[in-house]
Amino acid sequence: MSEAFVYSQEQMLLLTESMINYLDEWKLSPEQIINILGLPESTKSRHLQQYRNMSKALPQTDNTMKRIEHIRGIADALRTTFPFSNQMRYLWLRKPHRRFSRQRPLEVILNDGLDGLVRVRMEVDCSYGWSISEAMREASEAKSQ
Repeated sequence: MSEAFVYSQEQMLLLTESMINYLDEWKLSPEQIINILGLPESTKSRHLQQYRNMSKALPQTDNTMKRIEHIRGIADALRTTFPFSNQMRYLWLRKPHRRFSRQRPLEVILNDGLDGLVRVRMEVDCSYGWSISEAMREASEAKSQ
């Protein structure tokens, strides 16, 4: 998704709606949603309503599109891991995790931005984590040859 693909306005509105819905399921504050999406600091909490009612689409910047890709990956992986429980998905994001030095995954995302989204996705989405590990291994082997 973060490649040079350009979405139509209608596609971006639908993508925006799904992202806001994912983040609302995580029971985040408006400030946390703005932070996770990497929106400009000038974005006010009240602006989120424009995204919710599909009168405005998220910006199609490289940073935002990468964040959308990882939010979607995390949300999909949490739905796969906890298919029958919204509460467990919510709790997983808020429970201290040993792989994050006892930080909560949500804290990692909020504190580390895009890098935090990647780290959390690698932890919860084993196929994504495996593909990243495999790509790193291949790059290392190519470098040593």
